[in-house]
Amino acid sequence: MPSTTTRTSGPAVASGRGGGSAKQIVVVGGGYVGMYTALRLQKRLRAELRRGEVAVTVIDPQSYMTYQPFLPEAAAGNLEPRHVVAPLRKVLHRCRIVNGFVTRIDNAARRVTICPAGTRTDGVAERDIPYDILVVAAGSISRTLPIPGLAENGIGFKTVEEAIFMRNHIVHQLDIAAANPGDERVRRRALTFVFVGAGFAGIEAMAELEDMARDACKWYPNIDPGEMRWVMVEATDRILPEVGPEMGRWTAHALRRRGIEVKMRTLLKSAENRHIVLSDGEEFDAGTLVWTAGVKPHPVVQDSDLPIDGKGRVKTTAELTVEGLPNVYAAGDNAAVPDLSGKGEFTAPNAQHAVRQAKRLADNIVADLRGKPRKPYKHAYVGSVASLGLHKGVANVYGLQVRGLPAWVMHRTYHLSRMPTVNRKFRITMDWTLALFFRREIVSLAELERPRKEFELAAGRPRENARA
Repeated sequence: MPSTTTRTSGPAVASGRGGGSAKQIVVVGGGYVGMYTALRLQKRLRAELRRGEVAVTVIDPQSYMTYQPFLPEAAAGNLEPRHVVAPLRKVLHRCRIVNGFVTRIDNAARRVTICPAGTRTDGVAERDIPYDILVVAAGSISRTLPIPGLAENGIGFKTVEEAIFMRNHIVHQLDIAAANPGDERVRRRALTFVFVGAGFAGIEAMAELEDMARDACKWYPNIDPGEMRWVMVEATDRILPEVGPEMGRWTAHALRRRGIEVKMRTLLKSAENRHIVLSDGEEFDAGTLVWTAGVKPHPVVQDSDLPIDGKGRVKTTAELTVEGLPNVYAAGDNAAVPDLSGKGEFTAPNAQHAVRQAKRLADNIVADLRGKPRKPYKHAYVGSVASLGLHKGVANVYGLQVRGLPAWVMHRTYHLSRMPTVNRKFRITMDWTLALFFRREIVSLAELERPRKEFELAAGRPRENARA
């Protein structure tokens, strides 16, 4: 017999639409928009939350928000990975945090269906959480293509787990090369690193990791940094389009001076068995393949009755409400937010807009609750900053183009100011300060990927060979 789905909702999330109970605000997603929206609501509605007139629930599979612009530095060892995440329960102490996956949004019934963390995925553990006001801040996921071998051998660069893996993996590749001094095929494969996608994520990740690996070679006497091959593959004719064409060209030139191959107007055709085939006809083996070629809205918005545009984004108004649904708000990567600054049709999916949209979104919710008019979101894009490794960077801010050390300082200063909580700001500053006096660590903790391997081997040994 087919299993019966049981859906329940606990008393803590009873709907405010009946019986005069608290007005329920449910935030789907604990990323930039989700966390900053809830943080703003927590501040603006302090009295209402204390009296029980309003309740804010944040739903996310993780118990923390990852500040993605710092992932490259975490991967390179400049920052402790735990310092680039903000614990939701600690930051949002007046909100209810529910760890789970939202599987469906049903606005007609004003409820979201979730599968709580740690439960089965066959539907039997699903339950509904009702709401009066919904914030859709599910964000985005990596946009992949049906390229042979990509799913089996590639990895993205959107989470702190991926950043930790990349650090361990690259140092481990150096270990492999050092352990095989006489096998040129193994060495070439281990020392070849391919990144696909030349936006912020790809360029910053590659630049930081190449810088880290080059520094680590000092501790590998039989590896010359020139043996390493770093390849950036980009389908268009521009890299870092956010900083403008001139600074993009300078970035490409700077990377090439470091020995990094920048292949533009080139596609990845295949990666089966870690054998890379490019559209320009070149083929080679690579031990590392990182995919950063764009993102797409989280698929949960597709499984909803919300209005969706051709790119899978929720259609929103300038006030950040969903078109035709005044009780539903959306912002960030999963929303098509009109750009009132005149720079384009919609605002760009980046951290700068996400943080500012969250503030306006929360203020508009407060206005709704207090019977005041909403205000539209309007913010002129001030520019972009990018790190290209230790003491190297590029920036285009208010039309001022900066590169090298000043741009690197601007990058760190701006993103440190955006990091939530004084606790995290202080810890990141201390990491940077200690890095002035001590070299990067080059330890590979590759076994973190399978922490039970050693125990499984021990438990699986024949009884006669297991005696101590």
